Amino acid sequence: MAQYLDAEDTSGSDEAKRRAWLVRGSNVQGENLVRSLWLPQGVCSLAASRLRELPAGSSREDVQAAVAEDYAHLSAAERSRLAVEYHAFLTRMRTGDIVLTNDGSAVYIGVVGGPASFTASSGNRANLQRAVSWHNPRRPLDYADALPADAANRMANPDTTVVDLTEFVGDLEKLLGKEPEQPVTSRPFTLPDATGALAAELHLPEEWLQECVELLRDRPQLVFYGPPGTGKTYVAQALAKHLTGGKPENMQLVQFHPAYSYEDFFEGYRPRPGGDGQTGGFELVPGPLRTLADAARKHPDEPFVLIVDEINRGNLAKVFGELYFLLEYRDRSVNLLYGSDGGLGFTLPKNLVLLATMNTADRSIALIDAAMRRRFWFRELHPSTEPAAGVLERWIAARASAGEPVHEDAARLLAALNERIEDRDFRIGPAYLMRPAVHEHPRGLERVWEHQILPLLQEHHYGDGTDVAGRYGLAALRKQLAGDEG
Repeated sequence: MAQYLDAEDTSGSDEAKRRAWLVRGSNVQGENLVRSLWLPQGVCSLAASRLRELPAGSSREDVQAAVAEDYAHLSAAERSRLAVEYHAFLTRMRTGDIVLTNDGSAVYIGVVGGPASFTASSGNRANLQRAVSWHNPRRPLDYADALPADAANRMANPDTTVVDLTEFVGDLEKLLGKEPEQPVTSRPFTLPDATGALAAELHLPEEWLQECVELLRDRPQLVFYGPPGTGKTYVAQALAKHLTGGKPENMQLVQFHPAYSYEDFFEGYRPRPGGDGQTGGFELVPGPLRTLADAARKHPDEPFVLIVDEINRGNLAKVFGELYFLLEYRDRSVNLLYGSDGGLGFTLPKNLVLLATMNTADRSIALIDAAMRRRFWFRELHPSTEPAAGVLERWIAARASAGEPVHEDAARLLAALNERIEDRDFRIGPAYLMRPAVHEHPRGLERVWEHQILPLLQEHHYGDGTDVAGRYGLAALRKQLAGDEG
């Protein structure tokens, strides 16, 4: 709960800034106070049955000391929670702040009308009260429709009594019919259309790239899959740069492998060395997904992109854990494994885009289960079909028009090679031949063929008796092309 209800006394800072609070009262020792007390009498309250009468504006230290003595029978964690909530209600909450409460899915919103006071109440259920001018006592809002998704998710968690909702003040002021004095959180974000410049950089059709953008607008998760050398990672990086406007802080790349875990990807405990009089221990460290998600939440109008390279090499159920659910339901929340959401739930921001790559020559593709396939779009990059089939030819044409050296027959040699490879998933992508050194050095083409392409095919044919050089070597392919021309 600490991330949503700050224990620090900040009541003296920024006095002009309005705050907002969620206070629960629909089930206090078995009674629905929202219906029986709060709405009819214009109040909200806490059940401070054992708490001594403290003056409004009491310091955090005074509240902690009182709770420690008056609630000594409770655990340390429970006393800490009560102290934070009582201090928020007594001191941090101020006249003019916005207060929300809910009765099931019905949400009531009002404005705090005065300081906190202690009073006798039936069953000691509402000893600490504040006056509230309720805005909609007969016209409740639906929390799922009226509130920002993050605010609604916090209200959906029943284990908290007081929650700081100040970051949503602008949205709540609109619900009160007021012109927001603070920024609203529901600012829309858009993914930019593909451009001719991006298409020229990737040597891919602009229409194909625009389709990628359209898919991400509908569901922000996309996998590029295909054999090695088809430019999957290069395309993902270029598309991420385009979507984020070239901001390096808005994109990140991680590579999955068999040992990669939830703790590496999202968050986990890491050893903390001792020193300067401190003992060593463990601390919860955010991973790339948590870091980028937190940044995206702070800037809801900007796209953020996480690239997962070779996603099928990881144990996806292990790596994603409870986050599997959020890939399909961005407007819902889950409770995190290590509790860093304070029990209030964690959501994946809608402006966080996931791009992934998958090597179909890696037989671990079978680990991609139906649930994962349902959560991602899939776009193939294969050397035998467009758009990847024409990439090398377009790249060579662009170099030739710029006066740069090229092997004119490179594209035809690659096409002839792939015709001889019967297993579709082991055909060779154009990226192997799209490096300047391949075309600028006298033996550049021979070198890449001998030391990169043929070893891949030798591994593929290991033990089956195939003469790899005789079948796939440059000499054999050039002889075939000469015969075709003749």
